[in-house]
Amino acid sequence: MFLFTTQTVDSSSTNVVDQATEQLSAWQKYWQAINWDRVFSILIQKGLTILAVLLLFYLIRKIGSFLINQSFERQKKKMTDNATRIETIHALSINIFSYTLFFFFLYSILDTLGIPVGSLLAGAGIAGIAIGLGAQGFTNDIITGFFIIMEQQIDVGDYIRLTDLSVEGTVTSVGIRMLQMKSTDGTVHFIPNRNITTISNLSRAHMQVKVDIRIQPDEGYDKISRLIDEANQKLAEEFNDEIFDGPSLFGMVDLGNSNYAIRTILYVTNGKQYKLQEEFLSAYVKILTKNGFTIPNNPISIGK
Repeated sequence: MFLFTTQTVDSSSTNVVDQATEQLSAWQKYWQAINWDRVFSILIQKGLTILAVLLLFYLIRKIGSFLINQSFERQKKKMTDNATRIETIHALSINIFSYTLFFFFLYSILDTLGIPVGSLLAGAGIAGIAIGLGAQGFTNDIITGFFIIMEQQIDVGDYIRLTDLSVEGTVTSVGIRMLQMKSTDGTVHFIPNRNITTISNLSRAHMQVKVDIRIQPDEGYDKISRLIDEANQKLAEEFNDEIFDGPSLFGMVDLGNSNYAIRTILYVTNGKQYKLQEEFLSAYVKILTKNGFTIPNNPISIGK
């Protein structure tokens, strides 16, 4: 019995060793069959070709960007009154150039590696129908962006309000797919063009500023008006470069519930309206307080 067991173990061990030997021999034959000179030659050739492609596209990108930048710099000097429009097209041109260059770069790398780009494109054409059904939003972005740029609805640097999205801020980038803008609190918004329906551009004309100072009419409306007008004249000289029209004393207005104010209207350079509104109101408060007039501070309750 012992001898039979020993013979069985020896037979099994011999089979395992033989199988391992055969596999090792097969790997050795496969390894020895590889033409390593040809492999290294191909690797070196492909590596040098890819390096040359990288260098070539790097030079093309540098030269192309330089020529685009120089071209738009010359246009800015010739058309100083439309600098924001030129800046918008400049940024768009750089983006289109970069995307196009990347496409050809990727095509060249795949072709160098021996990947059948033509077959991939054919396969992509077959799958394009399915992909296109899910890319309607992307197409809408491009079409909407094209009309926004061509119709000059907004430019880089404009302060705009997107009414439907309840977002406003300064435009930092206008692309054919996405709009980028920065709010006054520093928040940067990235908005797909298809979501833009109504654009309120606050940078295309001078802004109206209304300054109301509450008064007690029974303290002497005429004298109060003269003091306000005196303050207006001083401020008009101080901010002459920023005020387009006015300030004009509109007169007394009824704020409701027996509350009255004297209103001044002026038109100022866009972006300066809040600063000048504060300057005018501060000057009114100082001059009226200095001359002993009361400035009501009770809450205004409408409809009571």
